[in-house]
Amino acid sequence: MKSLLKYFRGYRKEAFSAPFFKILEAVFELLVPFVVARIIDVGIANGDRGYIVKMCGVLVLLGAVGLSMTLAAQYFAAKGAVGFSTNLRQALFDKIQSLGFGELDGLGASSLITRLTSDLNTVQSGLNMMLRLMMRSPIIVFGAMITAFTIDFRSALIFALTIPVLTVIVVGITLRCIPLYSGVQRRLEKVLLSTKENLVGARVIRAFCKEPEEEKRFYELNSDLCSEQKRVGRISAAMNPLTFAVINLAIILLLWQGAFQVESGRLTQGTVIALYNLMSQILVELIKLANLIISIPKSVACAKRIAAVLETEPAMADGSDTECNIKAEYAVEYNNCSLRYAGAGADSLESISFSLRPGESLGIIGPTGCGKSSLVNLLPRFYDCTAGEVRVFGKNVRDYDLSALRSWVGFVFQKNRLFKGTIRENMKLGAEDADDAEITEALRAAQAWDFVSEKEGGLDYVIEQGGANLSGGQAQRLCIARAIVRKPKILILDDSSSALDYATEARLRAAVSSLGFAPTVITVSQRVSTVMHCDRIIVLEDGRCEGIGTHGELLESCPEYREIYESQIGTSAEGGAGA
Repeated sequence: MKSLLKYFRGYRKEAFSAPFFKILEAVFELLVPFVVARIIDVGIANGDRGYIVKMCGVLVLLGAVGLSMTLAAQYFAAKGAVGFSTNLRQALFDKIQSLGFGELDGLGASSLITRLTSDLNTVQSGLNMMLRLMMRSPIIVFGAMITAFTIDFRSALIFALTIPVLTVIVVGITLRCIPLYSGVQRRLEKVLLSTKENLVGARVIRAFCKEPEEEKRFYELNSDLCSEQKRVGRISAAMNPLTFAVINLAIILLLWQGAFQVESGRLTQGTVIALYNLMSQILVELIKLANLIISIPKSVACAKRIAAVLETEPAMADGSDTECNIKAEYAVEYNNCSLRYAGAGADSLESISFSLRPGESLGIIGPTGCGKSSLVNLLPRFYDCTAGEVRVFGKNVRDYDLSALRSWVGFVFQKNRLFKGTIRENMKLGAEDADDAEITEALRAAQAWDFVSEKEGGLDYVIEQGGANLSGGQAQRLCIARAIVRKPKILILDDSSSALDYATEARLRAAVSSLGFAPTVITVSQRVSTVMHCDRIIVLEDGRCEGIGTHGELLESCPEYREIYESQIGTSAEGGAGA
């Protein structure tokens, strides 16, 4: 929690100014009961209208000064809270960007979105209230008690007994609510995750007519969230009635005792009214403090969740090398690489070894879940191998600066990821300085120019979020073009042509092999026709390398590859591939 205080950097003046002006406001407010007492005991008692008018003018002046102090405090509190949340939001976003895939998998997308939006807004609101009320309310409460002692010791004892009781109520309810609000936020994450899955997978859900089941599931999650919020609400709602009851009992006792003392001549009527006003001020401040206390547990719980992300250290240590030796004998080397994901009971990859010279092509094939994507994810360090090493242009990938390493790799993922914006803007994600000629060349190589040129606006055609206004094959080809436009030294195609017909895939394969910058190409696929033309092919089975060689060599020496080949040959797809 203390680690978050550094995000006040640049707003420390506001952080101190807001409470300072609130303290001044509280001091002027504590003077009001004494002015009222003077009006009653001097002005009204003596029938001095001039004195009454003068004291009323003093009340107006105190009100005007208090208002100016309030406005100043509100301004500084709002500016400080917004500035703090802006710094914290940027730091949280930067931290998320620095985390590796392993940390992101563990935290979860819905949890991170909740922390970056809902949690941060809650912290901002709570901080705003704290800057305005955290100092004002105690000053009023304890200032009123001290002032009461200067007026009458017996009456002040009522204040001295009341305030500890109120403190116990407020602190007790606060401590009870803090852990419960953490539970509320966790349930909110589940609702957010369900919402996200339903929006992203709306077509799948409707295709399988699962709307009733999803509505029921969302109802259960929403009801669970509602129940937890009601539980916290019932506890926090007890604060106002309890504080009202204690304060009103204290006021009754104060007036009852004051009546006897006025009758005996120990106190004046104005003094009793002043004591009553002081107690009323305590009541008003405790109501405000109660609202603050209700928001504090939420803010503290949310701040802890944000701090947990900021304190998460990436498992991958960034290297320092930013240059690669393009004249190295091998572009890619895997030396006895194994990989086990966090929390997994077994290795996903076991002792994989191979090497690729610059400009060579490698195909990776195997059944679903055999570790094909895991294998290529080690090269740009999306994950680090748990044993062995991966080398790029003669150096261990751990020695390279991550940004530099990934700038040499063009990666096309299994799942298409296009962003809302024009085709040109999406292509420039691959290379910011690419001009239209380079983008067009990449689109031609990816077999995407034909449909792009027919779109209204061409490169200015706007892609909807997630590529919703494109077919699967169109989205795949744009993703391939985005990787090609950066002219990478290593091009990884992770099952990126699964939505293409065989003729288009053949043209794509020919275009990639004839690229002017001659990248080292690694192709992941479940189709023999996609990898059979590669210089070498790796066959994976349950994370193990069952064979490596050319298409012809594997047909003779690798039963697993021959089985895959024979299961696909003779189909219309294979016939198209062999043409």
